[in-house]
Amino acid sequence: MTSQNGQPERQGDNVILRLPGSVAEIEASPEGPEVGAFFDLDGTLVAGFTGVMMTQDRLRRGQMSVGEFIGMVQAGLNHQLGRSEFEDLIGKGARTLHGNSISDLDELGERLFVQHVQGRIYPEMRALVRAHQARGHTVVLSSSALTVQVEPVARFLGIDNVLSNQFETDDDGLITGEVRTPIIWGPGKARAVQAFSAKNGVDLTKSYFYADGDEDVALMYLVGNPRPTNPAGKLQAVAVKRGWPILKFTSRSGSSPVAQLRTVAGIASLLPAAAGGLGLGLLTRNRRTGVNFFTAAWTRLLMTSIGIDLNVLGEENLTAKRPAVFLFNHRNQADPFIAGRLISDNFTSVGKKELEKDPLMGTVGRVLDAAFIDRDDPKAAVESLAKIEELARKGISVLIAPEGTRLDTTEVGEFKKGPFRIAMAAGVPLVPIVIRNAEVIAERNSSTFNAGKVDVAVFPPISVDDWTTENLSERIAEVRQLYLDTLKDWPVDVLPSAPLYERTAAPPKKAPAKKAPAKEAAAKKVPAKKAPAKKAAAKAVPAKKGRP
Repeated sequence: MTSQNGQPERQGDNVILRLPGSVAEIEASPEGPEVGAFFDLDGTLVAGFTGVMMTQDRLRRGQMSVGEFIGMVQAGLNHQLGRSEFEDLIGKGARTLHGNSISDLDELGERLFVQHVQGRIYPEMRALVRAHQARGHTVVLSSSALTVQVEPVARFLGIDNVLSNQFETDDDGLITGEVRTPIIWGPGKARAVQAFSAKNGVDLTKSYFYADGDEDVALMYLVGNPRPTNPAGKLQAVAVKRGWPILKFTSRSGSSPVAQLRTVAGIASLLPAAAGGLGLGLLTRNRRTGVNFFTAAWTRLLMTSIGIDLNVLGEENLTAKRPAVFLFNHRNQADPFIAGRLISDNFTSVGKKELEKDPLMGTVGRVLDAAFIDRDDPKAAVESLAKIEELARKGISVLIAPEGTRLDTTEVGEFKKGPFRIAMAAGVPLVPIVIRNAEVIAERNSSTFNAGKVDVAVFPPISVDDWTTENLSERIAEVRQLYLDTLKDWPVDVLPSAPLYERTAAPPKKAPAKKAPAKEAAAKKVPAKKAPAKKAAAKAVPAKKGRP
C-alpha cells in the first residue's frame, strides 16, 4: 500500500510496496552498473509457470504423449511435496525433449512467448525493470528455468544478462536429454549470481533481488535490497520475520474465476442500463436523453462491478468546454470504457470497421451513432467521419483514440489526422485524456478485466482556431508530445504547463502603436509628420467627442 504521495506504508511489521513507491525508490537509488537488479522469471516477472505452459502446449500439439505428460505432472507434484529434488524435475523435462534441435526449441520458445507468456508479464514488474535500466543498473534475468523459456522474455524486456539452465547438446546441435551442471537452483543460483557479480563489478550490498520462491531465500540474504515478490510459504515467513519490503501484484490474475465472474457481471449490467435508457427515452420522447442515461449508468455499473477505481487529475476539464473531441491513448479493451466513464454523456465514438460485427462493441456503437471506419476504403472512411463531424456541430462530443489501434504498453504510436480534422471541421476543441496504467486492468488482447486503480490526467481544452492544413502535422506532433511527456514524468498534484497551451493562450497580435498616428493623419488628410500634434490636441477634447 502506498500513501497519496506514492511513498510506501506499513502493514504490521512489513512495508508493502506498490508500483509508485517501488519506482520512486529506484529513481532515488545510486546510479551506475555496480548496482545489480536480479529478477526471477516464474511467479515474479510472469504470472504462472512457463514450464507448465510449455508442457500444456506440447500436449495439445501432440508433441508429447499422455504418459510423458502424466510423468511430468507427477514429477512436479513430488518436487512440490519435497519428495524429489529440482534436479530430478528439470532432468525429466529435458529428457522429453531428447533429439530435438536447439533451433527448433528456439522457435518453440518464441511461439510460446507470443501466444502464452507475453500477456502474463506483470506490467508492474516491467515498469521496475525499466526504472532500473534508466538508472544504468546491471539488470539480470536469473532463473532456474531453461533458456527456451527465459531468453524470449529477456529480449522483450531489453535485458542483456541472463543466468539460466541450459540443455546439453551433441555435435549436431541436438538435445541429449541432460542439463548442464551446475544446476541453477536455490544455493546454486546464489553462487551463479555471486560469480556473475564478481566478474562484472556488481556490488551485491547495493543490489536488488526480486523473486517469489522459497528456494530464493539464500540469494535474498546476499543482496542489500531483497524484494520478495508475490511470496508465499517460507519466503513469506522469512520476509515477515526480517522486515523485508514485500511486493504484491495481481494484475495478471485475469484467468481467475473471480476476475471472470466480475467481468461477466460488469458486461451483464448493460441490460438493466439499456432498459432504463429505453424507458426514459420513450417517456421523454427524446432519444438522446435515453442514450445519455444508458452511457452514464452502464459505464458506472461496469467500473463498479469489475472493481476499477479511477484516480483522475484535471477532472474539471471534462466539462470545461462541450462539445469537444476527447482523445485517449489506447492500450487495451478497458481504456475505451474508462474514457467513456469520464465523459459520461452526450458523446459518440469512432472505431475500426471490424468492431461493427462484435456483439458487444457493435451494439453499443450503434446506440451511440458511432462511426466504424474501414481503413482499407478511404472514401468510405471520409463519409463516416463526415457523419461524426455533423454530430459534433450539433453538440455531441467525440471520443476517439488518435493512434487508431491498441499498442504496446510502453509506446505512444503516431497519431492519425482524422480526429484532428474532425475538430477543425466542427470548430470544437480537443481534450487530451492521458491514461497511464490501464494495463494493470488487462493486457492488450484480454477480454477479462482485473480490479485495480488507473491513473488518468485530463488536460484543458486545446483550441484549433489557428490550425490550418499547413500547420496540421506540427500541431498534431505537439499534442502527441504532451502524451509522451506526461507518461514519462507523471504529474502528482498539478497538471504541467505544456508549450502548446502557452501558444494557444497568447493574445492576438495588435498593430504596432507607432503606425496609428499615420493612419489617423491619413483619415484627416493631414501629413503624417503632424499627426502627433493632432493626437495631443485630441486629448484636450471633451470625452463625449471621443477619438477618431
